[in-house]
Amino acid sequence: MTTIRHTHMLFSSIRNHSGKQLTQNASFSTTTIALARSKGPSKHDKRIGLLQQHLWHPLTPRPLRLSRLRQLRHWTINEAWKIFTAKRAHQQRLELMKQWQAMQAACERLRVLGDDGVVGGANTGRLYRQSLDKDGIWAGAPIEYARTLTDWPSKKGWNHEWKRRVVKARS
Repeated sequence: MTTIRHTHMLFSSIRNHSGKQLTQNASFSTTTIALARSKGPSKHDKRIGLLQQHLWHPLTPRPLRLSRLRQLRHWTINEAWKIFTAKRAHQQRLELMKQWQAMQAACERLRVLGDDGVVGGANTGRLYRQSLDKDGIWAGAPIEYARTLTDWPSKKGWNHEWKRRVVKARS
């Protein structure tokens, strides 16, 4: 009991460098004393330190130092490249949007068709329900996973005349 009281008295009687007495909020906390000892909260922000570390790392390439004309050329080429890539990305998005709209239109057409091929005919929507039915897909490997992935189908297709070469055993 006396040890705790003496320790509390020790911490509560610590003064900072200006002679002002520090008060302890909790008996086992050193936050106030640590802040006073270091003259207040840290002025160094860790985020700034990380930015500086990565900006001036030895493996970071040095910044370009170009003349005005070369800087203008560099900027022009860079802007042209950004415009080109933005246009290409926009065209790809448009193409995907067209594909999605075509699939949506096909699904809608299947949804309203009947068995006889007439809109609103007999058993309307059966083709749509069957096209979206997922039963038995994972029973075996789907054809998408069984085929070898290629950029386009071969011109010849399957060579049915191909035979495995027979290697004669040496005697």
